[in-house]
Amino acid sequence: MRRSDTIFFVITAILLIAGIFMFSSAALGVLAKSEAKFYKMLFTQVILGLAGGLAALFIFSRLDYRHFKRYAFYFLVFSILVNLFVFVPGIGFEHNGAKRWIHLLGFSFQPAELLKIGFVVYFAAWLAWTKEKVKTFKYGLLPFLALSTITGGFLLAQPDTGTFFVIFASGLAMLLVAGARYRDIGFMFILSSVGLVILSILKPYLRARILTYLNPAADPLGASYQLQQSLIAIGSGEVFGRGFGQSIQKFNFLPEPVGDSIFAVLSEEFGFIGGATLIILFLAFALRGLKIAQGADDQFGRLLAVGLVSLIVIQSFMNIGSMLGVLPLVGVPVVFVSQGGTALLFGLLQVGIILSVSRFSKR
Repeated sequence: MRRSDTIFFVITAILLIAGIFMFSSAALGVLAKSEAKFYKMLFTQVILGLAGGLAALFIFSRLDYRHFKRYAFYFLVFSILVNLFVFVPGIGFEHNGAKRWIHLLGFSFQPAELLKIGFVVYFAAWLAWTKEKVKTFKYGLLPFLALSTITGGFLLAQPDTGTFFVIFASGLAMLLVAGARYRDIGFMFILSSVGLVILSILKPYLRARILTYLNPAADPLGASYQLQQSLIAIGSGEVFGRGFGQSIQKFNFLPEPVGDSIFAVLSEEFGFIGGATLIILFLAFALRGLKIAQGADDQFGRLLAVGLVSLIVIQSFMNIGSMLGVLPLVGVPVVFVSQGGTALLFGLLQVGIILSVSRFSKR
């Protein structure tokens, strides 16, 4: 056993500190509208997210990651059962047309965050067991399709399409690292494209987002409003930005300035330099995380680290890409930066597990 990877921890700490500063600035837009909502949001972010997340990081970084392999199936089943509670009256509740939260003991909790980790832990254990058989349809693509269908069914029913896409893309990354054939990965890209077309037909909100992406100017006061305001904020930041706390868009124009739109607030206040710096930090996070995966003693640790790093980085880049208009709008936060006590808690927990892989690997 050795010390946890210091560089990876420092990168995470920088992202977390930057996130605290950006959240505090973006939250002024909420405070201007509702003082009660502001303090409730602040309590959730600090107590559940930051304090709980740091405790989880400390605990899980010191637990041997190999224990997760033994209980991977039970962890997956547990995460699925917890997600069922979003559909139970009195426990699950609806917000903005989506049933993604449960309310217990005075706290609101988004169980999809637990499902993401359950998926990665179980799939890593499965791929580590299959070894070279991953190149076959029976042990490679078929289990991935089955697992994606099961988790996707729960998420799309909520609906939480963004989280499903994050899980699916992370699973593909794990398949690739496990040694799946390139033609199988290509087949999954084709299949996912067909699935996206079908989903856009069945889900009007998803169809509207795709049409907005294809033609952002079509409905600037309706479906395209968030993207238009985001681009205005990012463009007005120019190279160096207006300055910390000086965003105008966060007060009356940007929807969810502390959530989905926080990258636009960051870019308005810190300009191209600030936005590019955040992207570089996530790239550094990804590269160092993959180096940890490369140094793992076993295939399970390698795939576990790849899967968890992919969850964080893919989700964050999906949000940033949608704010820049290079991807359709998705309802997922920038990890460590956006509002979301649950997302922050589980993001730091994932970092703890990745640090455990570095700590308990001899190479």
